[in-house]
Amino acid sequence: MSNQEESFEEKISAINNTVDTTSEYDPQDIEKNKFMAILAYFGILVIIPILAAKDSKFARFHSNQGLILCITAILYVIAYNIFSGIILSISLHLFWLVSIVGLLGFMFLIWFILGIINAAKGRAKELPFIGHFKLLKV
Repeated sequence: MSNQEESFEEKISAINNTVDTTSEYDPQDIEKNKFMAILAYFGILVIIPILAAKDSKFARFHSNQGLILCITAILYVIAYNIFSGIILSISLHLFWLVSIVGLLGFMFLIWFILGIINAAKGRAKELPFIGHFKLLKV
């Protein structure tokens, strides 16, 4: 492995080095509610585990993560549409700038995948950058 590859892997690992509170959860609760935890990352479907698994500490943790991800994604889409509308009304030659900012949207795909992987593996691990916010009582 080259130094560049190691450096990239170290950076990704550092970004994903978030708080892991799995040891605080009951293993039976984790096993029983993995599906609800996974479902929490599918946008508006986060409502299902919030309502159907309200007694599961593990499902509530992932519901909180999924709700934060959903709200953040909605805010990003609104801000991106306003930004692109303003920039493109100034000049169509600035389309490159809108495209670059649009690439930030891939971060939501990464968070989505990380959340599902963590839930499927039975881990209560926060999403990078946004996972420390608490909207639901766990």
